[in-house]
Formats: sequence, structure tokens, C-alpha cells
Amino acid sequence: MKNKYIDLIQQAFEMPNEEFTMTEDGELEWFGIPLMDIIKQYGTPLRICYLPKIADNIRRVRRMFNVAIAKTEYDADYNYCYCTKSSHFEFVMNEVLKNNVNIETSSAFDINILESLFEAGTLKPETYIICNGFKRPQYIENIQNLMEKGFTNIIPILDNKFELDLFDFERIGKMNVGIRIASEEEPKFEFYTSRLGIRYNDIIPYYKQTIAGNPHVSLKMLHFFVNTGIRDTAYYWNELSKAVNLYCDLRKICPELDSLNIGGGMPIQAHLDFEFDYEYMIEEIVTQIKKICDNNNVPVPRIFTEFGSYTVGESGAMLYSIVNQKQQNDREKWNMIDSSFMTTLPDTWGINQRYVFLAINNWNSEYERVNLGGLTCDSEDFYNAEAHSNAIFMPKISRGEEQYIGFFHMGAYQESLGGYGGIQHCLIPGPKLVVIDKDDNGEYFTKLFAKEQSYKSMLKILGY
Repeated sequence: MKNKYIDLIQQAFEMPNEEFTMTEDGELEWFGIPLMDIIKQYGTPLRICYLPKIADNIRRVRRMFNVAIAKTEYDADYNYCYCTKSSHFEFVMNEVLKNNVNIETSSAFDINILESLFEAGTLKPETYIICNGFKRPQYIENIQNLMEKGFTNIIPILDNKFELDLFDFERIGKMNVGIRIASEEEPKFEFYTSRLGIRYNDIIPYYKQTIAGNPHVSLKMLHFFVNTGIRDTAYYWNELSKAVNLYCDLRKICPELDSLNIGGGMPIQAHLDFEFDYEYMIEEIVTQIKKICDNNNVPVPRIFTEFGSYTVGESGAMLYSIVNQKQQNDREKWNMIDSSFMTTLPDTWGINQRYVFLAINNWNSEYERVNLGGLTCDSEDFYNAEAHSNAIFMPKISRGEEQYIGFFHMGAYQESLGGYGGIQHCLIPGPKLVVIDKDDNGEYFTKLFAKEQSYKSMLKILGY
């Protein structure tokens, strides 16, 4: 009878695979890394960043866009940007920039990070810097500071019709700008139009009145993004078509316009039976842009993307140990983790996000259905269902045996949303953070980036 945890996983998914393998002792390996060895060295709870996955995903999408451009005879180039808000850590930014990636920013302090990277010699002044977000005076000031440092490819994306008035052209001379389209949200969303950007009907009149006759400004980019991300749906293709048609209308009266930014939203693997045809979507995007531009007798634009979650999401893992099992009624067992979901994986609480979830050890044990509970006193601090199943299954816990679990592909946004280094709910300390990389021989090595948060750091923040 196949009632072991390994049987359950192998019957449901293609395991082992390129990412996940198992040892004969029933322990999980991630990209060939024995996770039990990492746990023995650092303990839990433990946050991991596996840097090589970042470069892999950048190269993968860049290759697919270049193949699609060649196949469709698309007469313009592709430019990969990383949106910093997905993860601001220095080790992430350094890994991204090693791969000649451009940058998208969201706020004033993003520019301070770029200045630090420039001073360290990591960021090149010819890198494209796409400045998104609603721009308060400090953001504008920091953008202008970066321009004065010799950055030649900074493109502020105008989020409203008043941002241009904040720039000091006597100081910076001439600059290129973009305009963000206020796209229509999908029908089931809570409102009709995005709060970000300028609405469709206002863009061409705004260009004519404010930019066309301005000797200090050139419109170079039209920016398009929908919250659902890149999906093979009628809604996505309709919104893309509207954006490209607007690009064509603008291009006819604005010869300087040569770039279309289609934003981010490339999906990542959130569960083990995830399927997404990346090659089809990318080729179809390129095809649709070319077709609409050809129909309008307009040169095709340079394509920019701003992939954040796709760049770093699959590089992250969060490891916990089970500290206790509680039988709360005849049917419900609660496995309590040594941390909190609300603070370390806030998206599981905030937007019901699911992640790839696997036991780290005891794969040769029988399995059982459980709920996972965090240490806070909040009733919402739990995880009880996977994306493919309305349940959680884990190896049965035997007396005297440790049980460890892992959540994978959670490398985007969780640190910033959880308030990294700040005050956590019920003062649950932030976990250790370990960075894993490969040396020149292809062997992995680990580096402790941050220890578990101490009570002294919390008390200092609170004023004690």
C-alpha cells in the first residue's frame, strides 16, 4: 500500500525534477542543495535566497524575447528591467546588475540605493532607469541628482498631469519622459480604472498641450500594465491591443516616441502542477505589437518589461520546524511552526497567496492531513490549503523525531511587506537570512546575511 509521503508527492507531481530531488534517506534537496544540511548549520526559522536562480530567469526570458523577435522579424530590440520593489537587498541588486539588467524604481529611496550601487561601481551610468510611481518632491529631487551624476537614460514615467511641473529644467536641461496609461481593470475588480497613470482620453491632448512644444522634454515611452499580469485571457489581449493602438496614434504625431513598456506580471510557479506557456505568450505579445503597428504604418517600438516577482520570486525559500502537534477536535490536527505566517509570509494572510510547499525530511513516513499554525495569537495566522488542493498533507510526526517544512518561490515582496527588521506581530522575531551562491567550480556556498532578530533591536525601535 502506497501511503508514504513520497508516494503522495510522486503520484501527484513529476518528482524528482530539475529543482527538487530526494535522497534515499527521504530528505529534500533544492537545486542539488541538501536542505537538512543547511538546517543543521543555521537552524530554523530560516529565510534563504538562492542567487543563481535570479540569473537563470533573466537569461530565460531574454532568450525567449530575442527568439520571438527573430521569428517575427520584429525590427526593434528588447530591454529587461528589474523592479526594485520586489526585493531591495544589496545581494539581489548586485546579482541582477551582473546580468546587464535595467532598473525600474518606485520611490525616492530607490534612487538612494542606485546612488550607492553607482558609487560602488556596480551600476553603470548608461543603464536605463525607469522611474515609476507617484512623484513627491523628494523623489523628483533624487531623480535630478542622478541625472547630474551623468546617468543618460533616466526616463521618469509621468503618473499624472502635474508631475512635469516639479522638474527644474534650468538645472537638468533636457530630459526624456514616459507616460503611464491608466488601464481599465478586469471586470471582477473593485473599481473600473487603475488609480495609476493618466486616462486614455487625456494622453494625446496632454501631449499636445504640455510636451509637444516644450524644448526641454521628449516623450520616449508609453507605459502599460494591468494588475492581473501577463495572462492568456481576452481581458489581457484587449488591454494590450488598446495600449498598442494608442502608441500608434501617439507615434504619428510624436516621432521621438520609440518605446513601449508592457510592465511586469510574468507569473511564477506557485504550486508543483503549475503550467504556463512562456514561449507562446512572449511570441504572441511580440506578434500582436508588430501586427497592430504594421496595420497603422508605424515603426514597431522597442519593448521594455519590468519583471520583479519573476526575477526574484523563485529564488526564495522559507524553512520552519514543527514545534508541536495539537489535536483540537476529532478531525483537525494543528502542526505549530516555530514562527509566524503573518510576519514571514504576509501574502498568505493578506491576499491568500499559495506557495510551493513540501516537507524537508521524513519522506519515507506515512502522511496525514493537517493544518499549519503560526505562533501569534491572531486567528488568521495559519496555512491550511495548497493551490491545487484544499488541504495540507505532511509526514506523520513520530515521538522524538524532528519535522521540517519548506515554502518555496516566496522571494518577492515578503520581506518588505512583513517589515523586515522592524516590529512583528506579537514580537515574533524576524528569522535568519542566508544567501546561497555558487563558486567558479559550480559548488554552492552559504553566507549568513542576518542573524535572527534580537529583543534588544525590538526594544530600541520601541524606545526602551
